[in-house]
Amino acid sequence: MGGTDVTDGWDWRRGGETPAPARPPGVGAPSVGPPTMPGADRTPLAPPGGGPAPGWPASPGGMASSWPGPAAGGSNSADASPWWSDALADPWRDPSAPTAVVVPGVVAPGTEPEPVTDPDAPGRPTLRHLLLIPVITALLAGTLGGALGYAFAVRGGAGAAVLGGAPAEVPALAQRKPESLAGVAERVLPSVVTVRVSSLGGTSEGSGFIATADGHVITNDHVVAGGTGKASVVFNDGSTAPATIVGQDAESDIAVIKVSRPGLRPVEFGDSDALAVGDPVLAIGSPLSLANTVTAGIVSALDRTMQAGEPGGPVRYYAAIQTDAAVNHGNSGGPLVDGAGRVVGVNSTIKSLVTEGQEAGNIGLAFAIPINQAKRVTQDIIGTGKARRTVIGARADGPTGVVGGGLRLAEVEPSGPADGAGLKVGDVILKINGRPMTEPTDLTALVRKYAPGSVVTVEYRRGTTRQNTSVTLAADAK
Repeated sequence: MGGTDVTDGWDWRRGGETPAPARPPGVGAPSVGPPTMPGADRTPLAPPGGGPAPGWPASPGGMASSWPGPAAGGSNSADASPWWSDALADPWRDPSAPTAVVVPGVVAPGTEPEPVTDPDAPGRPTLRHLLLIPVITALLAGTLGGALGYAFAVRGGAGAAVLGGAPAEVPALAQRKPESLAGVAERVLPSVVTVRVSSLGGTSEGSGFIATADGHVITNDHVVAGGTGKASVVFNDGSTAPATIVGQDAESDIAVIKVSRPGLRPVEFGDSDALAVGDPVLAIGSPLSLANTVTAGIVSALDRTMQAGEPGGPVRYYAAIQTDAAVNHGNSGGPLVDGAGRVVGVNSTIKSLVTEGQEAGNIGLAFAIPINQAKRVTQDIIGTGKARRTVIGARADGPTGVVGGGLRLAEVEPSGPADGAGLKVGDVILKINGRPMTEPTDLTALVRKYAPGSVVTVEYRRGTTRQNTSVTLAADAK
């Protein structure tokens, strides 16, 4: 009907009533339009004075809201909207309807707008970008990997292999207490030196230890024997100093040299007579030119009588301390120390299973001069330039070959210590201070263990009678 929307005879555009067109029988009223009162004629409710129905906004001049699309005169334009401009404010609008009505505009063919590129949108990567990304990633990964590797390796970071068990209390043997073997070695090593002596045949080398703060060093006679008088010592820290030979005693195998150097630390001396078999000991020296070598063992035997010496040379006698500490060539003259770090012997000789022409090596049989004897000889050499020899004034033939053993006296020096004690030629010496006599070497070596003036108990047999006597030993200066 042109531009007029007619519902039940109500002209919404003009605000008044017009006659409703006739409807065929059975045809109901349209489903849209203003509400009507129940049970009354389907005439829209209108306010007095002909205004618009309640809830519908009024247009100027008392007219109801007009359609946006119709033109004056009742004709509709092609783009007329079926909705009025304030339709969203309609109180009777379906609440489930969209909150906005979007009517797409009509685009004329051929007039589509030119596409616009968003400057913030990600663009397509170039070849340069594709190459830079993996390079930078590799550099960063390498740097991070190196840093993590360093942290794990140096600081034991998370994920590193855990070596060993959980931390525990340090065992007593690893604490290096002063009385431990490590503590003893640490304390004694600065007082041990390597001795080098020039001779016509070359240079001989052995060991020694500092006996006095003014530079006296004890070593073996066979280390300096045959030398030209020129010697040198190498200290624990590797420094060297020239040395002079003060004196030597071939029969006791003790020699004394002297160095001039401030700040020397002399060793502490022990008591070799107080040793017992099984006591722990350390041998310190320069075996086979290996300076500052420490080996450990025990006292294997005491008063092991020794007769040593090179063919054609002096014969040496001493009642030695036997040890199983490893001792080799070069240890000669070095100290044998007890568990308290006190020197109890001077390492002197070894026994080895070698044939003629072969060099002897350690087999666990080493022998040291008791320090009580070495100290006495050293004091004699420093004081007088020579050592006294302790004698008993008698000479033994050899083993008797009878049950009970012993040494038969072949000679008794008149007015000597043995003669003064009542001993006679033919008497059989069985023991000296309880030590059995079986070889002639035993008598000489054991007597020289004691200092001149010492009193020893001699058990002997005369005929079938056993007797004891006390002998005061004497000195025989050579």
